[in-house]
Amino acid sequence: MTSRIDYSVWDHIEVSDDEDDTHPNIDTPSLFKWRHEARVERMEQFMKAGEDLEKGLAEARRKLTEAQKKTKNLSSSATDDAKAELSKAQAEEKKLKKEERDWEKKLEDHRREEKKMPWNVDTLSKEGFSKSIMNIKPDVKEETEEQKEQKHKTFVEKYEKQIKHFGMLKRWDDSQKYLSDNPHLVCEETANYLVIMCIDLEVEEKKALMEQVAHQTIVMQFILELAKSLKVDPRGCFRQFFAKIKTADQQYQDAFNDELESFKERVRGRAKIRIERAMKEYEEEERQKRLGPGGLDPAEVYETLPEEMQKCFDEKDIAMLQTVITKMDPTEAKVHMKRCIDSGLWVPNSRTDEGDDKEEDATYEELNKEMGQQKIE
Repeated sequence: MTSRIDYSVWDHIEVSDDEDDTHPNIDTPSLFKWRHEARVERMEQFMKAGEDLEKGLAEARRKLTEAQKKTKNLSSSATDDAKAELSKAQAEEKKLKKEERDWEKKLEDHRREEKKMPWNVDTLSKEGFSKSIMNIKPDVKEETEEQKEQKHKTFVEKYEKQIKHFGMLKRWDDSQKYLSDNPHLVCEETANYLVIMCIDLEVEEKKALMEQVAHQTIVMQFILELAKSLKVDPRGCFRQFFAKIKTADQQYQDAFNDELESFKERVRGRAKIRIERAMKEYEEEERQKRLGPGGLDPAEVYETLPEEMQKCFDEKDIAMLQTVITKMDPTEAKVHMKRCIDSGLWVPNSRTDEGDDKEEDATYEELNKEMGQQKIE
């Protein structure tokens, strides 16, 4: 049965986005995990169905064998009871033979469907690679998250230029030669960097470059998963991957392209989320800049004002505002004017330092002061 592949390393990737050595955490679901787990589940269900069919056929054959023995024994007896039982036994044997053929047909159909199943990263090593002679990867101690982050940072600082060069290669032969010359690039750190590179390019709307790097990301991911399935060092099996992919039939090419398209969709989704988050952060920063002395947003306060008051601020007409205020309920007018002050929509020329209430009363009663700066964008 195909073993479940762990993509959890893709969940939290620490990278440097600038030259200030800052490493913001990219908190994103695995770019491959959801789709991969669904595929593994389908494969396991398919294999379970095959096992059930084999068990069913074995049971049918066991019953048929017993029925045939019974028929043979009854045939050798000359008693009347034996003759009567023989007729029933022959009918049962005929029925069991039909059941055996039915089970054989179901199992044959299942195996035919298995051959039609597209190859993917999980089945990559099942054909064409199983006889390859490679060094077995020794068991290593599990690294802590801090160790992984430091390892990634150190690796990227040393090989960033080479990783980017690999990400831009287009031909299989060029990729294989470059990895042959730089086998240290065949590792998780390269794959992690390429993922973030793809998201960065999509955010920058460099879509053609993103698709190119995405292709190389899937190349590296296939190599790494092949190494995991064979329990070998990835540097010892990347040549086998290229040998396979360059001579693969259409079915295998389709499987690779399907993985690639799925990955690009995930990248677009992550880029969209990053852009939306950045826009929200920018809007909040701008909102904080707009806040008045009382901590209110002038744009939000403006939207809550009666239409007549909005027109006064639009036209910066103090006389019009005086007229509107005098026609309003005094309590309501006072509430609106306090909010205008707290948001900075109205900046009164207070002549005293006698407190907020006195300032509000002066504002309400003496609207012939010069209108303050309006801070609506």
